Amino acid sequence: MGDWRAFRRLGIAALLPLGLALGMPAASAAAPAAAAVGNPVKGAQIFKRCMICHTIAPTDGNRIGPNLHGLFEREAGKQKGFNYSPGIAKSTFKWDDARLNLWLTDPQAFSPNAKMAFKLPDAQERADVIAYLHQVTEAK
Repeated sequence: MGDWRAFRRLGIAALLPLGLALGMPAASAAAPAAAAVGNPVKGAQIFKRCMICHTIAPTDGNRIGPNLHGLFEREAGKQKGFNYSPGIAKSTFKWDDARLNLWLTDPQAFSPNAKMAFKLPDAQERADVIAYLHQVTEAK
């Protein structure tokens, strides 16, 4: 009958990454499943994999990925001195737990042509990393 059937088969949850990438507030995009509670101690261990590309100290520069200090206080795609992929560079949102969770699940699904190829498929590991990032990246 029409293209709407494809969206209906996918369900609203499949549209969540698109809505968040376009700057929609996480609460209005869709109701997520109960989030895992993050353990920042475990997150620190998991984040070691991320340190190949990212730094977190305010005095550190960018690497292959941007420095993450102040991640939750700044708009996505706006870290000075970093050349973001077009989708993230044009974004109009600040990172929050829901968006970061989707990003870490699959950056390419969140923002097509994203430079970040690393995925963190395990929900508990994502929650742990997000809890850790809240502790170490908040501007003091």
